[in-house]
Amino acid sequence: MEILDRYIEQLLKESTPQAPMWNIEKIKAGKKPSWNYIDGCMIKAVVELYQITGKPSYLEFADHFISYFVNEDGSIRSYHPEEYNLDNVNAGKTLFDLYRLTGHEKYRRAMDTIYSQLVHQPRTSTGNFWHKKIYPHQIWLDGLYMAQPFYMQYEAEYRNGENCLDSYEQFLNVYRLMRDPLNGLYYHAYDDSRQMFWCDQVTGLSDSFWLRALGWYAMALVDTMDVMPASLSREKEQLKSIYRQLIDAMLPYQDKETGMWYQVVNRGGIRPNYLETSGSAIFSFAILKSVRLGLLDESYRPAGLKAFEGICRTQLSEKEGRLQLDGICLVAGLGNKEMREGTFDYYMREPVVSNDAKGVAPLVLAYVETLWLSHHS
Repeated sequence: MEILDRYIEQLLKESTPQAPMWNIEKIKAGKKPSWNYIDGCMIKAVVELYQITGKPSYLEFADHFISYFVNEDGSIRSYHPEEYNLDNVNAGKTLFDLYRLTGHEKYRRAMDTIYSQLVHQPRTSTGNFWHKKIYPHQIWLDGLYMAQPFYMQYEAEYRNGENCLDSYEQFLNVYRLMRDPLNGLYYHAYDDSRQMFWCDQVTGLSDSFWLRALGWYAMALVDTMDVMPASLSREKEQLKSIYRQLIDAMLPYQDKETGMWYQVVNRGGIRPNYLETSGSAIFSFAILKSVRLGLLDESYRPAGLKAFEGICRTQLSEKEGRLQLDGICLVAGLGNKEMREGTFDYYMREPVVSNDAKGVAPLVLAYVETLWLSHHS
């Protein structure tokens, strides 16, 4: 898709490790560059682009970017494992591919650095990783995407699969604790301590079904199943069933015209709810990748393509020679200083921005899936 190719070139040309133009949170806050999940999402997408196109400039960009943060001894600039922040594990996923493609030993050592965080990561009473040290006793759907694919792959490749079942069981707990049995959707967060003002005192759950959180969870399932060792075939079947139930629960809420989904998934007709780009792109990617991997059958592919085409048609535009991707919710979470209460009104209050990697990266990943399709059709 020519417009998307140009858009990707524009983003890469204007970005450096010190100033990635897709990290709108950093730009808005005027913060220094740091190891973070947003850049991790984008670099993972660039590496996948390289794998499908073979274009050297993509690999060079990704290698240069990650290399800026990773020191020879495997320590990582601005990364502090003792913060126990699952978001910071996400960029670690790029290290597997970069180590394989470049042979730089420092990438192998950096994987150990990140793994050391997970070894000591505090856990809920159910055995799930805390989302962050600053969010004690809490499981957020986001955290499964940030940490579990890395955890599963590291265990499978470097530890003989020793704790692969632990990763699997964390998904089962989320299915048990955070899924609404009536509509099959998942709540954004769960507080094991029932102490947080935003949670239901009986269930520990937050209030709403936020699109991107559901998307993070869907991608977590697909990417984790992708790296599970063959010895866990029974467990993989179980995750496949959980994943299929999730997609089946999402499809009735897909917008007929654009193929996108709403910011709060199940309240489409209620103003000021809006069709949100990042979560829609995530589901497009997850569906297309899972059909390619045989986790869903072919009948699901049109829904993934419809979302991809709808986003490109309605959210990607060119103004005065500059391309931009609109409709991206910047951030959303629970609690903290801003007293984020997780209601419908809260998710409507968070800013909507353009060109943030939380929307761009999954759209690029969905694009890669369409390229796989054209290569093999």
